[in-house]
Amino acid sequence: MIPSSFDYVAPDSIESALAALAEAGDEGKILAGGQSLVPVLRLRLAAPGMIVDLRKISELTGVRLDGDSVVIGAMTTHHDVVNDPIIGKHIALLSKTSATVADPQVRHRGTLGGALVHADPAGDLGAVAVALDAVFEIAGPDGRRSVGAADFFEDYFTTAVAENELLVSIRFPSYAGWGAHYEKFTRVAQSWSIVSVAAAIQVTDGTVSAARVGLTNMGPVPIRASSVEAALIGGPATAEAIKAAAAAAADGTSPVDDTSAAADYREHLARVLTERAVLAAVG
Repeated sequence: MIPSSFDYVAPDSIESALAALAEAGDEGKILAGGQSLVPVLRLRLAAPGMIVDLRKISELTGVRLDGDSVVIGAMTTHHDVVNDPIIGKHIALLSKTSATVADPQVRHRGTLGGALVHADPAGDLGAVAVALDAVFEIAGPDGRRSVGAADFFEDYFTTAVAENELLVSIRFPSYAGWGAHYEKFTRVAQSWSIVSVAAAIQVTDGTVSAARVGLTNMGPVPIRASSVEAALIGGPATAEAIKAAAAAAADGTSPVDDTSAAADYREHLARVLTERAVLAAVG
C-alpha cells in the first residue's frame, strides 16, 4: 500500500527537530532508520501529519569514550555498532547482540536508538540495555534529562520518551574484559525472538565475580534476571553451577501465550537459553 500524505522536514539540529515536533503536536512522528515506522506507514496503521527525519543531525551519531563509560549516539546504525572497536572492547555484549538483528540491509539502515525507543518486547537490544545498566539521554522542550534503563521501558512499545521529546544518546558503563554472549531462539532465520538471553559475566580465578543477565520477550518490557545473577556471583564458573543458577531464569517473568509459543514453553526456553548464554560467556 501507499502511505497517506504527510509533511516532511529534515532538521540539522536537535533544537530544530524539537521545534518541528512542537509545531506538529500529536501529528508528528520521528523517522530514525525507518525500519519500524516505514512498514507501519505503508500499511496505513499510522497516518501522521508530519515526519521529522533525524538523519541530518550529526550530534546523534557516533561513539565516544567518556571516562569509564561509552556514549553512543541514538542514530548510530546497528552496522556501525557491530563494527566499532570501542564498543567491541568495552561493550562486547552490545556488539554481539546487534550482529543478530534482522539482516545486513536492516542493520545498515536501522539505528540503536530507534530500536530501543520502538520498545518491541521481542526486540533484541532492550535486554542488553537493562542488563548493562544503560542510561538514556533524552532531549525535550524543557531541556535534557537522563533515565536509567530500569525506568526507560514502561510497557509494550512504550518508553519514557514523550511525543515531544527525542532520544539523544545511550551511555553504557565499560565492561572491558568481561565475557559476553547473546543466545537467541527463533523459528525462522532473521525473525523476532521467541525468547533470547543476554549475558555478560566476569570471572576471577575460576569464580564468577560479577554477572549481568537480561531476558527478551519474557514480559511486556526487557527483564533483568536478578535471581540468576545472585545465584552465579561467588560461585564457580562450572557447567554444574551455571545449570543450577539458570534454573531460576523464569522467576519474576510474565511471558504470554501467542501464536509463536505458549507461556510455559517460553519459561523453559528462558532456562535453557540462560544456561547456554552464560556457558558461552564464561568460555
